[in-house]
Amino acid sequence: MTSSTSILSIEPAAGSLGAVVTGLDLTAELDPATLAALRKAILDHLVVFLPDQPMTLDDLERLTDDLGGRDTTPFVRPVADRPYVIRVIKEPEDELNFANAWHTDLSYLPAPPAYTLLHAWDVPAHGGDTVWANQQAAFDTLSSGLQETLVSLRAVHSAGMAYGTGGYLESVRDKTSMAIEPSPDAHRHQVHPVVTRHPRTGRPALYVNPVYTTRLDGWSPVESQALLGHLYRHAVSENFTCRLRWRRHTLAIWDNRCTQHNALNDYRGVRREMYRTSVVGTAPVPFRS
Repeated sequence: MTSSTSILSIEPAAGSLGAVVTGLDLTAELDPATLAALRKAILDHLVVFLPDQPMTLDDLERLTDDLGGRDTTPFVRPVADRPYVIRVIKEPEDELNFANAWHTDLSYLPAPPAYTLLHAWDVPAHGGDTVWANQQAAFDTLSSGLQETLVSLRAVHSAGMAYGTGGYLESVRDKTSMAIEPSPDAHRHQVHPVVTRHPRTGRPALYVNPVYTTRLDGWSPVESQALLGHLYRHAVSENFTCRLRWRRHTLAIWDNRCTQHNALNDYRGVRREMYRTSVVGTAPVPFRS
């Protein structure tokens, strides 16, 4: 197997997060120094965009392993013979796309993924952008009083609203080509800190999202609504975001522990095809024990 050795070029994409990374070939195995530089770029910028990477699924899985190992995605049927890869597809006749709401990937799991990788194979000429929001900046800009309140709280997460039997995605399955597999298991609950500590940098980040967070632990849904609603709005302020206009063969890698993202559904009658993998993560820990 060939090996890629390079000096990365890193250009910030926005003020809050995001960077365009060039100067490496992901169709070849990365040497340790290049891989370390890529890891640092993700830590520094939270999401990185790597254009002009004509990767195969083998290449995508190899890079996923290099970043920490492959993880499965529940409730979505994977690519045949590739249990760790899902196809993110919108056909021209589909009304809905996948992940068109602010969320953090798989926050309903005991140990959500550390990173997500998404590789573009077929994209519209315009539309279909993805937007990311920096959840460390979201926490940093809260008042000190609210910060002190939040670090002591935990929240309940569940995939039930989206993937549960009788849930949203089952009700709209005729409007999408995504291979969704609704399950009663999606209604299980998982509790995580509202403010988490990053395992590498130690920085605090908000860790609630409107798709998978159902209530604050020990609070009723009604009691939780006002505070969570405020956090949901604050967390995705334009001041904390960056936006990617996809091109064929662009790879995006983001730190799932401290970002939210939203795949925009502003394109009709055209095709968009991506392939996604996840890197194994660890259980979120509270910023302050």
